[in-house]
Amino acid sequence: QMNNRVCRNGSPLADRFDNIARAARRAGYDPTLFGYTDVSPDPTGRDPRDPALTTYEGDLPGFTTRVKLPEHEKAWLSWLRQQGLELGGKPEADFPVGAEPGSVSNAPPAYNSEQTQTAFIASEFTRWLSEQDSGRSWFAHLSFIRPHPPFIVPAPYNSMYDPNDVGPFARAASVKAEAASHPLVDFALRTTERHHFIPAATGLVADWSEAEFRQIKATYFGMISEVDAQLGRIFSTLRARGEWDDTLVVFTSDHAEMMGDHFTLGKGGYFDQSQHIPLIVRLPGARPGRVEAFTESVDLFPTLLDLLEVEPSHHPDGRSLLPLLGGDVPADWRDAVHWEFDFRDVVDGTAEAWFGARSTQLNLAVIRTAKWKYVHFPTLPPLLFDLEKDPSEVHDLSSDPAHAKVRLQMAERLLAWRSLHLDQTLALKMLTDKGVVTGRA
Repeated sequence: QMNNRVCRNGSPLADRFDNIARAARRAGYDPTLFGYTDVSPDPTGRDPRDPALTTYEGDLPGFTTRVKLPEHEKAWLSWLRQQGLELGGKPEADFPVGAEPGSVSNAPPAYNSEQTQTAFIASEFTRWLSEQDSGRSWFAHLSFIRPHPPFIVPAPYNSMYDPNDVGPFARAASVKAEAASHPLVDFALRTTERHHFIPAATGLVADWSEAEFRQIKATYFGMISEVDAQLGRIFSTLRARGEWDDTLVVFTSDHAEMMGDHFTLGKGGYFDQSQHIPLIVRLPGARPGRVEAFTESVDLFPTLLDLLEVEPSHHPDGRSLLPLLGGDVPADWRDAVHWEFDFRDVVDGTAEAWFGARSTQLNLAVIRTAKWKYVHFPTLPPLLFDLEKDPSEVHDLSSDPAHAKVRLQMAERLLAWRSLHLDQTLALKMLTDKGVVTGRA
């Protein structure tokens, strides 16, 4: 984020950056999008009246968009309408059947398991796949919005998981104690509203009961299984076409979900629950295995560049995962992961007013090793956790004199990481009397 500066949904992505769709085109593919990418285009040189500048739900430059499914989900709703199911618009389409809108229950929606948004995207992809000539390479990005609010799922997934069996929550003893742990947590607990997760619900998420959080978690697990079933359908189609053994599959996510931990829902912040996402890479010919080494989302771009055998037009932030996929961990591989989160609100100024700070001050950066986690803020108090002793992240050690040395070491490591990852696209080039010379990273 320190390089691309896409701080929020709606922050434009500068057009100078390369991306996987553009790289795929250079490799001879027609990268095709199903769903959404939520990329706000660079407004430089565009007419202010350009409709592309009125939404953050734009498409990553380079993709051919076959099916676009932004938050209004009109394409999905019209697909249902063709099947004789009229649900109106959003959010009514996700109201429960047999329960009061806004209540927490396992009541299903009016659409069935073959009519979900996931099923719609899967159907459109398989239809497109049937149009591709046999033996010809293709590249597709399927962007499923589920599992994602609103938290509702049809049968049989709505009752697949027992709320009593969803496991414990990582949290302090009470909402009050949780809020006292840090100003950012207090802000989230006091401002995160229920209607973002359950349509027509009122009040704050933090005020839901233990039973309600457990039901939401059970529903969320059901939503994951619904997506899993549709992935199985897609993989069966690939096998039927004889393409399974020639297809690279990358399964990942844009963010994780708090799901009741620390008395909240959603994404963002410094907790592991919000940032630890799945990554499954199915590389034909590679031996199955589990990679324990730390990986980051920025590693996907150089990995796919390696597989496509094309060069990037900007200096990537990450490293190729190909050695790890082959079972080898390079000696100089990272021993920590990092992330950044920006909680500015340049439109309404809610966070700015709450913290009495400028937009540029409302961000954090994290460095996390197997044992330690350090969170740095420009103006808010820092945080330090011993993850081996405190995996739930409820005991901040940043002000403990006994851990002052560790805090300093982690802060120095974070500073070094930022210094090493400044954008090097032009910094590694030098104009000489022999022309442009490019150095090694």
